[in-house]
Amino acid sequence: MVKPLPRLRLQGFNNLTKALSFNIYDVCYAVTEEQRQRYIEYIDEAYNAERLTQILTDVAEIIGANILNVARQDYDPQGASVTILISEEPVIDKKAAGKEIIADAVVEHDEAPEASVVAHLDKSHITVHTYPETHPHNGIATFRADIDVATCGVISPLKALNYLIESFESDIVIMDYRVRGFTRDVKGTKHYIDHRINSIQDFLAKPIKSKYEMIDVNVYQENIFHTKMHLKEFDLDTYLFEEKAKNLSFKDRMRIEAQLKREIEELFHGRNLT
Repeated sequence: MVKPLPRLRLQGFNNLTKALSFNIYDVCYAVTEEQRQRYIEYIDEAYNAERLTQILTDVAEIIGANILNVARQDYDPQGASVTILISEEPVIDKKAAGKEIIADAVVEHDEAPEASVVAHLDKSHITVHTYPETHPHNGIATFRADIDVATCGVISPLKALNYLIESFESDIVIMDYRVRGFTRDVKGTKHYIDHRINSIQDFLAKPIKSKYEMIDVNVYQENIFHTKMHLKEFDLDTYLFEEKAKNLSFKDRMRIEAQLKREIEELFHGRNLT
């Protein structure tokens, strides 16, 4: 739960921007070239633009935001992107009297527009981009999803943390959270954060925390918080695509397990092992 600071009375609109960024990785081993191709096809179907739109729509509902616009695209040969503009203020479900407010600019109409009108656009958005890929020689296949949730006002992207992690096959999760800008109280004092936070881990559910090893790199003076997570347990069967460990030789199991653990270690630390 996001805990606000006590008795913070603001002068006007809350201008703080809260931005949460994810890199989520799913790591897999596909024995044959055909299996690697089918893995890409599976990921492309499981996380196509339509499915991603539903996930981000759920995120908007969880954090209490209103959706203004959705743009989505499936790419050839693989991958997808979705961008949703959101607002803290509700959409006015009626025709405007000859004017429409878009991104703080007033647009004149000869006639009242047919679409609903937004009273204030908070310059907030939710985006996701996917990157499925396979190694042409060693059988390793990875799926990366980059997710950004940026909000302005009192709504917080931290409320969607657990849902996003559970919505993807998350072997590795790398998260950044930053509060930018300032908001002014009724006495004129600037406030650079409006809620309590020591770590992103504070907002994770206990079942998720029990599954992952986690480390933090936080810069409290700058309101920057960074957390890395990877699964504690390693079960080879969960990393094999269309194959079972029992069907592989002991030598192959040891080789594949070593490759997968190396891949996970390199992605988690963001550098190649020598």
